[in-house]
Amino acid sequence: MTFVIGENCIKCKHTDCVEVCPVDCFYEGPNMLVIHPDECIDCALCEPECPVDAIFSEDELPAEQQEFLTLNQELAAIWPNITEKKDAFADAEDWNGKSGKRSLLER
Repeated sequence: MTFVIGENCIKCKHTDCVEVCPVDCFYEGPNMLVIHPDECIDCALCEPECPVDAIFSEDELPAEQQEFLTLNQELAAIWPNITEKKDAFADAEDWNGKSGKRSLLER
């Protein structure tokens, strides 16, 4: 099993989760992060670190966000690895909890 980054990360991109990952399985895109499912060891350290609750265990991923399992795998293969915390977007809190952000995902 793996952990998955869902829709609420889009336009927020907090990186608190990156610092606690023992296997460096996070990858950074222009406006969100993803987790490489083949690298994630299911340790669950990242989930409580996300200030916008965008990280889910695979079996708890909401039905309306199932596509993010595939997106995490696909994008982790092409985006660069991230291992250190960075500042979130200046307007991250304005985007927290907004629905319908999937169309805003930048590749």
